[in-house]
Amino acid sequence: MSNTAAIPGPAKPADDKVPGPKTTDVIPTLGRARAFTARIDMRSHEDPGVRAALRRGVGKDLDAVPFMHRFVASWLTDEQTRNRDVQRAYYTVASLIAAQRRDQYAAAKNGAKQDDQAGGPEEGASDIPGPAASKRNRPRSLGHAFADGVLKGGQGSGLRETSAETRLNLLTRQSVDGLHRHLPGAVRQLRDRDVEIDWARLLVDLCQWRRRSATIRRIWLQDYHRTLQKDGERRALAQDDTQANADDTDSTDA
Repeated sequence: MSNTAAIPGPAKPADDKVPGPKTTDVIPTLGRARAFTARIDMRSHEDPGVRAALRRGVGKDLDAVPFMHRFVASWLTDEQTRNRDVQRAYYTVASLIAAQRRDQYAAAKNGAKQDDQAGGPEEGASDIPGPAASKRNRPRSLGHAFADGVLKGGQGSGLRETSAETRLNLLTRQSVDGLHRHLPGAVRQLRDRDVEIDWARLLVDLCQWRRRSATIRRIWLQDYHRTLQKDGERRALAQDDTQANADDTDSTDA
């Protein structure tokens, strides 16, 4: 007679229910975020009614923007509709995109470039811009954007370094509510100087702010300082090369 005991199977939850989705399951991928922001950008550029409806949501709560649901709600999964932070991020970014000047939309720039190259838009082409519409392959944080604003100072239209750093530090110290409250002013400051913003990256960061704000704020600040440092190193190297060429010319003339 065998004494081998039966191996018990895995225990089932007491209520026999499947666990709900984890918080990380509702965070959009960067590709999904790019598809959403490109679509909002294009619709805002092409349709003044859409642009007006979305831009009315700047700085408002989710329950105060019924005019935005038509353009945003279909992008949310069932899990995302149960996460207020994720919903709020989608609506905030959509309103900020729509609040740009019309000539600043990526769709406007890409359309003008294609018209110049091909003599006009191609009939039957897809109306949803691909990832290339973002003008970048690598995601760029809000820290990069503020550094870009400072670097535009050489063109006479940039941000002062002290102003940019103060604004960025203010953003990084905010709670979820505070960040959404301060973002419109910060974004307006950047876009007034034609600084490009990676809307998809901003959307993903906003979705995760409550859980990962410490990591995101570190990345924003690191990106800001590293971008400025690299530009300073490039300028110093270029100056050294110019001086070396001048010295070579002087020695040849002698």
